[in-house]
Amino acid sequence: MSTSTTPPASRESDGPDEPAAGPDAAPAPSGDSRRRLPFPSAFTVLVAVTVAVWALTFAISAGRYDTTPDGAPIPGTYHAVERTTDFLDRLKDLFLSPVNGLYGVTDAGTGLTTPGAAGSFAGAAGVFLFILAVGAFITVTLRTGALDLGVARLAHRLHGHRTLLLVALVAVFSLGGTTYGMAEETLGFYGLMIPLMLALGYDRMVAASVIMVGAGVGTLASTVNPFATGVASDSAGIGTGDGILLRLAMWVSLTAIAAWYVLRYAKRVLADPARSLTPSTDEDRALAEQDEEVAALTGRHRAVLGVFATTFLFMIFAVVPWADLGVTFLPTLGWYFPELAALFIVAAVAVGLIGGLGEHGTAEAITRGAGDFVGAGLIVVLARGVTVIMNNAAVTDTILNGLHSAVSGTSHGAFAVLMFLVNVPLAFLVPSSSGHAALAMPILAPLADFAGVRRSLVVTAYQSASGWVNLITPTSAVVMGGLALAKIRYDQYLRFVAPLMGILLLAIGGFMVLGATLG
Repeated sequence: MSTSTTPPASRESDGPDEPAAGPDAAPAPSGDSRRRLPFPSAFTVLVAVTVAVWALTFAISAGRYDTTPDGAPIPGTYHAVERTTDFLDRLKDLFLSPVNGLYGVTDAGTGLTTPGAAGSFAGAAGVFLFILAVGAFITVTLRTGALDLGVARLAHRLHGHRTLLLVALVAVFSLGGTTYGMAEETLGFYGLMIPLMLALGYDRMVAASVIMVGAGVGTLASTVNPFATGVASDSAGIGTGDGILLRLAMWVSLTAIAAWYVLRYAKRVLADPARSLTPSTDEDRALAEQDEEVAALTGRHRAVLGVFATTFLFMIFAVVPWADLGVTFLPTLGWYFPELAALFIVAAVAVGLIGGLGEHGTAEAITRGAGDFVGAGLIVVLARGVTVIMNNAAVTDTILNGLHSAVSGTSHGAFAVLMFLVNVPLAFLVPSSSGHAALAMPILAPLADFAGVRRSLVVTAYQSASGWVNLITPTSAVVMGGLALAKIRYDQYLRFVAPLMGILLLAIGGFMVLGATLG
């Protein structure tokens, strides 16, 4: 994931507020009063956005679209309306925005969202609980040691097959990214990958890129990642499984590109070590000579990995609208956040007990995991609160009408590419993938209705932009922390990844056009 919050186990690239300094970073001069201020956290950015949006609602005229029975705006029906709230009401909206973002209810008569109203639920309580449940599940699985050992065993087994090993490792990390937004969890693998890659004749950049590029590209092409695809789909008013075929094609293709790119560089370094972007040191040579045996997977470990994989496979099955895809022999369960939260809670308990954590250890790991992911959940709540402020001030449709005027007349393909480009700066400003989704989707998703394309394409454009930016953003603990662990300077990594960023940009643009063309 990508949230820029602190806990090491939290999802979504949720890293510390300050980027970790690389090992070669020069120390600041003593007494230097011109210290660089760190980039603000996602929380600070969203609080600033909340206040700024609230202030702007006084300058933006109120208006509404007529809507269809399912709530979609009808093009050409925008009209001005009179606000029914005064300054004190608006000030109360600002004060209650996080509460409304969690469990606000929209009154059917007035259209205003407040905590005690009677009507349709507008808060993100379901998403919030789901995030905590996934956090518990991931933390319990990591606590058993099965996931780390499984990757280590894979690396050990393929030790003598360099090409196959690199491709397999990129694919494994990419699978983690596309299914659950693997981010901070990757930091624990550098200690394994660096000596392994050095022993195979590669350099530190190969070790770092297998992890960082693999998981990063997987998150970019998220298929069912609950923190990107799930939150964005919920904010867009569609199911998580909508658009999964395009995202699956993207994941396969972009993972293949990433594996090819890493393998190309690795072969170049193997053939001529002088071409390495991270020249070998005495420490590297010492690490390369280590020969550590990896413990075998026990029956418990295998069972935990089986439950782990089965849980995510079942999640995919449960959210995909099979009937819409013409698959009649599989039932369409239509599961959403309540059912999925229950699934991950039950799976967390099962993994803990199977993994030998016991009743006390399982309960403690579930509690710790849910606590680690509270930050990611609060990001979604804050972003949803911004949406409530705009809706209560009746400016959401006014902004939507302005954006519609800006993109009207573009082709479907151009519209899809524009959605990607619009989300790139937003991804930098709000490095939290879930916060970015909850903030942008209520505005951008209805544009798809006007353009005549599926809302799922806007979701795909958003998550592609978020994942693409988070491959290089210096505000991400996943990037800067990983480089610090690998002892690679940020400028060295940029030199390595810059051509890949260009290739991915072109490939994403192609998929956006393809998705718009196919409908």
